[in-house]
Parts: sequence; C-alpha cells; structure tokens
Amino acid sequence: MRRLMQSLMLVTLSHAGFLRGQSPPQSPPPLPDFMMPRDAEIGLARSAAPANISDRATIKALTPSGYQVVHEGDNGFVCVVMRGWTAPTYTPAQLRGLVYDPSIHAPICFNPEAARTVLPYYELRSRLGMEGKSPDQIAAGVQEAYATGKLPRRDAVSFAYMWSAHQYLLPGVGAWHPHMMVFAPYYENAMLGDNAFGSPLPQVSDDAGTPFTVVVIPVDDRLAIKSP
Repeated sequence: MRRLMQSLMLVTLSHAGFLRGQSPPQSPPPLPDFMMPRDAEIGLARSAAPANISDRATIKALTPSGYQVVHEGDNGFVCVVMRGWTAPTYTPAQLRGLVYDPSIHAPICFNPEAARTVLPYYELRSRLGMEGKSPDQIAAGVQEAYATGKLPRRDAVSFAYMWSAHQYLLPGVGAWHPHMMVFAPYYENAMLGDNAFGSPLPQVSDDAGTPFTVVVIPVDDRLAIKSP
C-alpha cells in the first residue's frame, strides 16, 4: 500500500507539473526525429499486448507517408506505435502540444472494432501532424472528417491494449502503468466516479463528452510486457 501511494503521488505531481506549463516544444521537429528502425518499431508494437494477441495481429509501422502494414495478421487486432500526433483533440488542453514531442512512443494494439472505428482517427491525426499542422488545425481536420463521414462513426465501445513496459507517454511520467484503453463515446469522468487524472484508477483521459472520449483502466504493473 505504501508503494502504491508513493507511485500515485509521483504520477500526480508529474502530471500537475506538466499541466502547469512544462510543455513540449511548440513547433514541429523534423519528420526524421519521429522515425524508428523498422525492426525496433515492430518489436515495440508487439509489446503492447500479450503474445497470444500480438503474435497474430497485423502490425503497422510509420513511414514518411503514414502508417503502412508490415505484417499481415489473422485475428483482427492491429498493433502500432503511436507518436505525439495522437495527443488529445480537445482536452486536457495542455496536452495537445504533445504533437510536437518526438520522444512520445505509445505502443497500442486495437481490438477488431477499434481497428475499424478508432485507428483511422489516429492515422488521420498522424498524417495531419506529419504535415506540420498545429493542434487547432488537427482538431479542425478531425472535426471536418467526422462530420462528413470520412471517419467512421463511433457508435459502440471498443478496446485496445497498452501494456508495453517500454512506452513513453508523457514527460515526467514515462511508462505510467500498463492499461486498457476503452474508447467510450461521450463518456464523462463523473460516470466513472470522478477519479483523479493520472491516478491508478479508471478515468477519462482524453476528450470527455465527445465522440473521441478515451477511458483508461490501469492493470497490475507486473503485467507490463518487455519487447524481445
């Protein structure tokens, strides 16, 4: 219990410091700064989920023209390494500037429903970020694409694994905890009990009350997966 409370305090203080203005750079770094060696990216993507899932998943890797399939799977899951371009579209507002942070590496494995309805949203955000768009311009592009049907509608809850021991999610926070991502359209944090942002409890992390709401549910740190 003492270790849990110490971890909670560290994460909470780290988030609070970042939200008070310890923000990432406010102009786009060169695109090569976001790239990874192909084999390393594949290994990192696979570390997002247990082997019984990721070994059979489709793997996408980042290229100068966006994410491309580098391994075709057979279970409907898709694993990628998201970059800072996949920061929240709306809230928390202070985290939207992560689009400019090339140190962010967020391995994630989408279940089949999320691969169909959520991954295109993150791929669009990534393409706009790669074009050097600002957070406001990315948000406008997402809004237009969703309103006109260029992005799939979010009518159901879907899920993704983020269990990698090597993820780097936020300055001052690093890997945080392995966790499930629940894509729950229009959820508000009050629906989960108003648990604190950054705590090891279920909480809305991104874009509350919108089609793009994300709920995170931390799991036991011992479940964190190391890449080969």
